[in-house]
Amino acid sequence: PEDVTACLVGNGQVGFIGILAIIAGLEAAVFVQNPAKEPGNFGNPLPRWNDYSDEMRSREINNGRIAMFSAIGIIASGLYTGQPAIEQLGL
Repeated sequence: PEDVTACLVGNGQVGFIGILAIIAGLEAAVFVQNPAKEPGNFGNPLPRWNDYSDEMRSREINNGRIAMFSAIGIIASGLYTGQPAIEQLGL
């Protein structure tokens, strides 16, 4: 299958479980919440560039929200139509 159901068959299952394991490891070991900081504040992820500010953090949070919303739309339309997103555009 070429749509989101590919994670339910064959090698797609192995890859999907592997990705979930990597995400779980990162959540448990790397992205640990510091009690001294506000929830979700993990500091500057790129210390070479000193552009970490409240404005930049707000931009990143909003960018993540839009990305999650678009991913939900792509997954929902793929499940509804049975076609990958690129085929729905006629390409």
